[in-house]
Amino acid sequence: MESSDRVSVSAVTALFLHHMFIHLMLSYEAHFAEQPQLICSHQPNIAQPGDDVILSCRLDPPISASSETVEWTRPGLDPEYVHVHQDGRLLHQIQNPSYSRRTRLFVDELEHGNVSMKIFKVKLSDEGTYRCFIPSVQKEASVQLLVGSVSVTVIEETSGESGEVVLDCKSKGWYPEPEVLWLDGEGNLLSAGPTETVRGPDDLYTVSSRVTVEKRHSNSFTCRVQQNKTNQTRERTIYLLDEITVATGVPAHWIVLTVITVFILLFLIFACLMKRKQ
Repeated sequence: MESSDRVSVSAVTALFLHHMFIHLMLSYEAHFAEQPQLICSHQPNIAQPGDDVILSCRLDPPISASSETVEWTRPGLDPEYVHVHQDGRLLHQIQNPSYSRRTRLFVDELEHGNVSMKIFKVKLSDEGTYRCFIPSVQKEASVQLLVGSVSVTVIEETSGESGEVVLDCKSKGWYPEPEVLWLDGEGNLLSAGPTETVRGPDDLYTVSSRVTVEKRHSNSFTCRVQQNKTNQTRERTIYLLDEITVATGVPAHWIVLTVITVFILLFLIFACLMKRKQ
């Protein structure tokens, strides 16, 4: 009888513990199911110096963050605080001075869970990874900002030996450092000399590259300067013509003769008209 009672007690205890375990698991899942997620843009934000940029971040589901503290930081800065919104205002005293008067949150959108930050007049030094953190829900997410600068490209032509031509491509005002490619009229890569790169005191890069080509009828060459990280490209095409050919493809001496003939005909017509008037 005692053995039977012990078995019953053990079974009841096991059943109780099983129910408690299920209850705890359901409570745990329910607790975390109610917790909002902080979602920031997975794609890097790309901007040029002087642009305004929005680092997108939101709570999902979109619960109100109007009364919450929202911290935007950039690890590596000292102090690292870019924008801290607390009690409905920006905490200026802890903000990194380089961002003074250049950041804002969309206060009217906080109640809809929008905790995005806008940076005004982006600088090259703003490039980096930004972290958004909401202490009350212990949620954080990161978003990357890439800052790039591009410029125009110029090609200069100089005569080389044996009918060859040296093309010099130069472009300044780039960030980050770009690469230079030379292409022929069919889009094929040309073998060029090493790219010369100079970084100025403003942290912008100047690049130049030379290629030696043959001057052939209606031949075109393109210098392409590209920055893959920011997906920026600038290019310039030059058209080389031989000594007896112009852009129309008609031999130059025929054009000269045609022009002279036209002038002679116009002169004769004018002379005839004047004679008839007299």
